[in-house]
Order: sequence, then structure tokens, then C-alpha cells
Amino acid sequence: MQFQNAMIYTEKFRFEHGAFAVENGRFARVLGQPGPDAVDLHGAYVIPGLLDIHTHGNSGADYSDGNWDDYVRMARYSARNGITSIAPTTLTLPYETLAAAFATAYRMADERPAGCAVVRGAHMEGPFFSEKKKGAQNAAYLREPDFEAFSKLFAAGNGIVRIVDVAPELPGAAEFVRKASKQCTVSIAHTDASYDDAVCAIEAGVTHLTHLYNAMPGIHHRKPGVIPAAVENEQVSAELISDGQHVHPASVRLAFRMFGPARMVLISDSLRCCGMPDGEYELGGQPVFLQGGVARLSDGTIAGSATNVYDCMLRAISFGIPREDAVRAATYNPARQLGCLDEVGSIRDGKQADFVICDAELNRREVWLAGEKLA
Repeated sequence: MQFQNAMIYTEKFRFEHGAFAVENGRFARVLGQPGPDAVDLHGAYVIPGLLDIHTHGNSGADYSDGNWDDYVRMARYSARNGITSIAPTTLTLPYETLAAAFATAYRMADERPAGCAVVRGAHMEGPFFSEKKKGAQNAAYLREPDFEAFSKLFAAGNGIVRIVDVAPELPGAAEFVRKASKQCTVSIAHTDASYDDAVCAIEAGVTHLTHLYNAMPGIHHRKPGVIPAAVENEQVSAELISDGQHVHPASVRLAFRMFGPARMVLISDSLRCCGMPDGEYELGGQPVFLQGGVARLSDGTIAGSATNVYDCMLRAISFGIPREDAVRAATYNPARQLGCLDEVGSIRDGKQADFVICDAELNRREVWLAGEKLA
């Protein structure tokens, strides 16, 4: 199938007018000459399918539960919303619960049910966190960094874990980072680390920062903390929840200025209440209350979001982030962090034809997964 007269988001990180083809579920002849049977898109915008590398759930279900039918339902919700690749993200829970979740994530990645976002990896958020900055994580299951335990979990998911989080100030954190970074991306998260602690972790192999600003110290001129340490090292990318609740629009703009468009990764941090009405839900054994689009624990602590990453991208644009930079932060950059950039994350010959046809404001019109239009 061929398409013409489209504004295509290319690997130059800009929109270029032209044509492209889809052959055997993959992009072909991007910006090449269209054939006589090419579908005219009338100037519509075409972007790669989005990736969400930090999503706990949606549609009333949570990836940590490890339930196959729930995984399929959640992945279909993501695909319908233009998110064609995901990294199911676990919570701070018992090791046996995490092992079951990773096993199911691996099965999803292997079987790829029709109409579902493809599982490109899993994100292990916890339990190696600071109690002081646990946020909405369940304190009962916090642990010190344990590479042996991580290795067993890594094996339980047949290597599906692509990101593991750690608080650098905990005992043994640097050694954990040195070992775990040989297997996957290691990210700083839920931490009260000093600048020196963070630098030590980055030198040991950290290349990512989980939900920037949230569950970490703010920037202080005498106690700079984690954020400046990450900004100073060009190998470190930073996640951002741009849902309009977790981070002020001015801080969203500041993040893109600090890290630049090449290092920002938009995420949802979505919970099971994503896509659901206001009410009471559950997060890692704790009640969560969704009201007016904001999810909180009973003590008022803001939890994850009730928003998908496509909407977070649109909100980032509404906050003043250039359209091209927001798309990059939701496609190319997360694919790089998950290690699947050769397969997805951009529109290029040979890559899987996951794409979204949009209007000029990037509102979705059609979602295509592996060259097939989703109903």
C-alpha cells in the first residue's frame, strides 16, 4: 500500500512533505516517488506510533497483576490511542509477584496478540527505593539493591526487563548499577540522593532518570541533588509526566531546555484508573482515589496518572514545547532507551510500519500497527 501528499515526521526530526509505502508490514520508499495507486492523504500529518516506557496500567487493570486477559485489554487500549509499543511497568511488590508479571510480559512480547501494542520490554520500578521518597510505592516491600534478586527476576522474564530503577544513596547501589547496567538500562528513581551520590551512580552506569522532578529532591543552589547531576551528563535521558498534574507547564518547558529534545522522554506513568471514571481503585495493595483526573492515595499523595502518553504529548505541545520535539520525546527517544530503535520509533525504510495519521494539531485520525489499520 502507498500513501502520498503527507507531512511525514522523518528521522531529521521534522515534518517533510512526501510519500511512503507499506510492504509486508514495514515502511518502504519513505519520501520516494508515489505510484499511480497511492492513497492521497491531503496533507495529513503522519507520525511514528508512540512508545510508553513507563505505564502501570489502564482500563481498570494493572500490569503488576500479571493477568493475561488484562494485559491484552490494556495493550489494546494503548494501540487504539496511538501507542503502538509499551514497556509494562511494575510496582514495589513481593519478588514472586514481579516474577509472574515479567513472565506474562514476555509472553505478550512473544505472542503479539492482534490489535495490541507490542511489548518491547518491561520497566522494573522498585523495590530498590528510598523510604523518604517512596511516593505512592508501598513501603512494606521496599528493599536495598540486590543484584542476585534482580538477576532471578531478569531470568523469570527471559530478559524482558529493559529498565530497572534504583535510589543511588542506598547501600550497595553503585555496585548494583555496575552489574545491572550490563544487562539493561539503569535509572535513578524514588530517591533522596545528593549530587555526589547521583554522580557516583551515573559514573557506574546509570543512563536514565525516572519521572523527572517527582519523588526526588528539587534543585537547590547549595544542594543541587540528582537533577543537575543528570543534566551535566549527556548520556542520561529523563522521563517526564506531562499530564498537567505532576509537573507545572513552566517546569515542562524548563526540562526540555535543560536536557534538550534529544534526551527527553515523555511517559504516562498511567495507573489502572487511566481511561476510567472517577472512583476508588488500587495500587500495589493501597487504595487510590481518582477525582477530577487526579489520582491520590488516602493521605493525599499524588500517585501515577490517569492519562495516556499520547495525551501527554499533546499537552506538552499546549505548554509550549515545539511539536517536533514533543513527537521525538514520545517516539524516537523512548525507543532508544528500550533498545528497540532498529525496529520502531521512527518512519524509515525497513522499520515496522507503526504510524498515526493526524491533523495539523496531531489529533489522531487513524492508527496503523504493522501496516494494518486498527478499527
